[in-house]
Formats: sequence, structure tokens, C-alpha cells
Amino acid sequence: MSEKKTKSFILRIDSDTMDAIEAWAADEFRSTNGQLQWIITEALRKARRLPKKKKKGDDEADAP
Repeated sequence: MSEKKTKSFILRIDSDTMDAIEAWAADEFRSTNGQLQWIITEALRKARRLPKKKKKGDDEADAP
């Protein structure tokens, strides 16, 4: 199974927004970082901006 690469970056966000994200994360039993990742992933999915996932067996079809 391939590992997903992650990139770190600094996010500047106002304290009211951060407080709301932290509270939401606690309600969902997630870390703040996990909640931010989920929010971003959901926004990208809804906007159809995520790369298409390969179906099982696609790798075998590409093999020589």
C-alpha cells in the first residue's frame, strides 16, 4: 500500500474562527488538525477539485 505524502504549512486565522473550529473538532471527536483536513477535503470534494481515485485493478492494466 502506498503512503500518502503530507505537507506542512502555517495557517494564520482569526481567533474567533479558530475557536469555532476547535469547538467543532471537539464535537466530532477529532483533533483540530484533523478537523481542518476534513473541512478542506470536503470543500475540495464538493467542488470536484480532488484528483480521481484509481479503481482497483487499474495498476495491473498499466503494467507491461
